[in-house]
Amino acid sequence: MGRVRAAGEAGALGVLQGPSCDLEALKAQVLTLVSADDIAVMMAANPNRARSELKSACRQVFEDVAWSTVPREERQRLADELVDAVLGFGPLEGLLADDAVTEIMVNGPHDVFFEREGRLFRSEARFSDEAQLRALIDRMLGPLGRRVDEASPMANARLPQGHRVHVIIPPLAVDGPVLTIRKFASRVMTLGDMMETGSFGATVGSCLTWAVRARKSIAVSGGTGSGKTTLLNALSCVLPRDERIVTIEDSAELRFLEHPHVVRLEARPRSVEGTGEVTIRDLVINALRMRPDRIVVGECRGAEALDMLQAMNTGHDGSLTTLHANSPSDVVSRLTTMVRYAADLPVDVIESNVASAFDAVVQTARSLDGARFVSEVAELSYDRGRRACQVRTLYRRERSEAEGRWRAAPCWIDELPALRVASGEEVAAWRRACCLAA
Repeated sequence: MGRVRAAGEAGALGVLQGPSCDLEALKAQVLTLVSADDIAVMMAANPNRARSELKSACRQVFEDVAWSTVPREERQRLADELVDAVLGFGPLEGLLADDAVTEIMVNGPHDVFFEREGRLFRSEARFSDEAQLRALIDRMLGPLGRRVDEASPMANARLPQGHRVHVIIPPLAVDGPVLTIRKFASRVMTLGDMMETGSFGATVGSCLTWAVRARKSIAVSGGTGSGKTTLLNALSCVLPRDERIVTIEDSAELRFLEHPHVVRLEARPRSVEGTGEVTIRDLVINALRMRPDRIVVGECRGAEALDMLQAMNTGHDGSLTTLHANSPSDVVSRLTTMVRYAADLPVDVIESNVASAFDAVVQTARSLDGARFVSEVAELSYDRGRRACQVRTLYRRERSEAEGRWRAAPCWIDELPALRVASGEEVAAWRRACCLAA
């Protein structure tokens, strides 16, 4: 019975058993000093106290003469590993602490990959078996009120640090639990930061800044990992500080660290019982009753497109959103499809609303070396003769180019002096830099 009870406590602690016998021995002796139940209670009430108690138990264990031959540095390493395994993220702790790592991908217990500067690398981190990976997943999801099991084998969640977590387990994941963590830097990149990294040049930066300040509605489109959310966050940094911003997201990722008046709304999935779901569309409808100056939809992917277009066409200028699309032309067809999820409207009516709602579409892309950049800026208009939305490319940059080329100026560029967004001299200088005639 004693061995069964000890094994149960070890499982409850969720300790990641490494290949080292010393770690096994330390774990077993710590369990004799502090119970799994006590640690669980302390973790819920005071994580710092739980960490302190574990470290204290490790120090008591190391006072035993059996540990006298183990070097002090090795004992410290073992204690840190045990604490990370119980209270932290075990083998993933180092990757999560590395600010250069933007994504962590665990493909079963023995395959861990990470993304740095847009490129994938294989990590030396390993889980010893599937049960220990599941213990880590449960420890991540538990405090967030989420869980995964055979009845509900997928989950999306957001860690307290803001990182986005996606989990899918067997039987849907054939080779073991798959855990994906999208990390977000504590500091938001600005448009200036993105220019310094080569995402776009000064002319594109000025155009985007003016578009936001002139209350032009912008859709940022691109593929997964192309930098849509990063650019949307950068655009948010130039929003006027005297405006009320309402953000709506499936999983809260946008970071408004400096703006003084932001209301953040996050959708909620249905519970295990199938109740309690709050969709992005529900939040968009409610946001219209919250006196927003601007609505920022983190990602538009379904029937909420209809309500978003209605909002943008009824006085909520300057709104921002992102969506998955291969090009600005595809943005129109994607939005048309999404609106038809909500209402069976004629295509020409939907395209007319799309053209009226968005003043600019900014396409993001990722090159083969992992660099992210703005590949196209376009504007939309409605051709009443053809009864279709027309896409006019203003700027384009190919993957092989270090700099893109402006083909035309936005139709609203000459309005900026009257709006007091930019002076006539600044607009003229911008035209010269873009090699565009007045």
